[in-house]
Amino acid sequence: MDVGVIFPILNTTIAFATPLLLACIAGLYSERSGVFDIGLEGKMLVGAMCAGAVAFYTGSAWLGALAAIAGSLVFALIHGVTSITFRGNQLIAGVALNFLASGMTVLVAQYLFGQGGRTPPLEGAARFNPITLPFADALKEVPVIGAFYHDVISGQRILVYAAFAIVALTWWVLYRTRFGLRLRAVGENPAAVDTAGVSVKGLRFSAVMITGVLCGLAGAYMATALQAGFGKEMTAGRGYIALAALIFAKWRPIQAMYACLLFGFFQALALRPDVVESVVQFKVPVPFLDALPYILTVLVLAGFVGKAIPPRAGGEPYVKER
Repeated sequence: MDVGVIFPILNTTIAFATPLLLACIAGLYSERSGVFDIGLEGKMLVGAMCAGAVAFYTGSAWLGALAAIAGSLVFALIHGVTSITFRGNQLIAGVALNFLASGMTVLVAQYLFGQGGRTPPLEGAARFNPITLPFADALKEVPVIGAFYHDVISGQRILVYAAFAIVALTWWVLYRTRFGLRLRAVGENPAAVDTAGVSVKGLRFSAVMITGVLCGLAGAYMATALQAGFGKEMTAGRGYIALAALIFAKWRPIQAMYACLLFGFFQALALRPDVVESVVQFKVPVPFLDALPYILTVLVLAGFVGKAIPPRAGGEPYVKER
């Protein structure tokens, strides 16, 4: 296949994988601490609405991103208080937050802008624009490597590069720091962590707040980079796909990156049915290509990719022994 076809698909793959990656790493922090978070979708949706609205009013994508983080953190705090402080059912709390976000974001956007639950289109500095990396133009004519650098790596938004940097940072935090060791331990054996004099609630709240920050960035990316504004249900199930990718990766950051790129690749293929047809040599319905990421999600959740064992204390509130 011609690299002139492959490289644009890979470029789109990275762009589509970024919100999944941010949400997936967000879920990794929460679930590694023992708090299962079905509410990634809702936090992303709230983040996207806050980012779109604030970026439109201020003309700054950066302020939009900060607003997205703030909005997502509010939902993360609600989830933390419900699941950790009051020991409510974590899955039900997450689903409830998703429903709340689904209705609230449209209601607020309609009240503010009166455009059917959408924000007006964002332009200029209200969006994160593509960045041309150093030497990209100079290396463009170099076969394969130069073209790959110019067409795939360069030209992405800053949140794309931040997302992949967060993957490396997460690996380092989880496996090379005391906080990461404690975070992994509290998801496996919170009683042992408590016995060592470390606050189980404190660790879990920290993880849930990190989840809120990353989900806010994912929502901001969708509203101010991937698209030009907020739209009704614009996350389109990406929070659930991120959870499937997390299970696929068995709660490990580097593997999560590969899983999200795989899901992003399937999303990118839906934009190029001609490429798919040239490979399989028969006509493929576009709706089928659109459904591929969701089909893969079902297969992952059904256990067709092998057994994935979650953190042992996941989903269970910790009750300190007297």
